[in-house]
Amino acid sequence: MTRLIISGLLAVAGMVSSTSAARAEAAAEAPGFRPTLTVQTVDGQPFELSAHRGKWVVVNFWATWCAPCLKEMPDFSAFDQARDDVQVIGLAYEEIDAEDMRAFLAKHPVSYPVSIVDLMAPPPDFDPPRGLPLTYLVAPDGRIAQRFMGPVSSELLTETIAKVGAMLSAGGAP
Repeated sequence: MTRLIISGLLAVAGMVSSTSAARAEAAAEAPGFRPTLTVQTVDGQPFELSAHRGKWVVVNFWATWCAPCLKEMPDFSAFDQARDDVQVIGLAYEEIDAEDMRAFLAKHPVSYPVSIVDLMAPPPDFDPPRGLPLTYLVAPDGRIAQRFMGPVSSELLTETIAKVGAMLSAGGAP
């Protein structure tokens, strides 16, 4: 009986997750779609994606147990500090409380804000990660410019910003 209940709950969770993913994917493909993201960071500060219009925003889904994610963190910190036109936000996609996350960040400091994502209610305008790391580059106009599955380097971000920036300057879309 317990197995039947657990199986039913997993099926419902899977349907909710796939429905959310399909909705996020369809919205992201809509012309002119500008995702929203409003989270509280682990240091208690609000982060609102729309407040960073005019800058490139790197939205990075990661986890403390993800080795490639940990390798990206120093590079993202340096990138965030080196460029006035960029803001990085780390979205920890795991079950961890804020106190444990702050302890982790004390050992692995970053220069950008970090928020913990509720696994059952991820940000609705972004696909729920099916693997980590997952990174979105949001253009200064608020549209998603690029989605990266797997590790990303500051060099790749710089190249993508140059390419998409040129398209935007020419009147194109990301």
